Amino acid sequence: MDTYRCYADLASAEREGIDYEKVIQPVTGAQVAVIAPHGGGIEPGTDTIAAAVAGENFSYYHFRGCKPANNSQLHITSHRFDEPDCVALLACHNWVVAIHGCNDDGEQVFLGGLDTELIADIVSALTAAGIRTETYGHDYPGTHASNICNRGAAAKGVQIELSRAFRDGLKIDAFVQAVRSVLLVRQAMTALPDR
Repeated sequence: MDTYRCYADLASAEREGIDYEKVIQPVTGAQVAVIAPHGGGIEPGTDTIAAAVAGENFSYYHFRGCKPANNSQLHITSHRFDEPDCVALLACHNWVVAIHGCNDDGEQVFLGGLDTELIADIVSALTAAGIRTETYGHDYPGTHASNICNRGAAAKGVQIELSRAFRDGLKIDAFVQAVRSVLLVRQAMTALPDR
């Protein structure tokens, strides 16, 4: 159960720049945004992974818990995550990928969201990189219309949940490169002239 129901509730009780921070890095012309709404001490490593996926090609956002302890209090469930800068950034992008952390055992990668085509392409790239994924029957479907991953211009996106063992493991570089390869293709599609 979340401590705060929405960002306004959190912002009225917590101190930006002390308890939490936001980073917004739009890339001119980018149609892909990569976000980590539960970074820092909330879901450790997710902001670093999202930044690596974004690189210099895609817009990037993170909300990061900075408390010395109890960062889980800053968690806002994805379908209630309504931080205005994040919402505004995503509204300008056709493709959204949200990186999350989960507490499942082992090295696990779960994909959800409403962009089924992008999910399928990411799964194919991850499988080719030797990374096993699950897309159905898990606890992270990401299909709520208000889920932050689904709040881009196309009203559909991808939510990727990574277990702690996976985030701390040796496959992160392969994960980053596989996801980037798919998103670079999407980005290139927007640069093609109309026929």
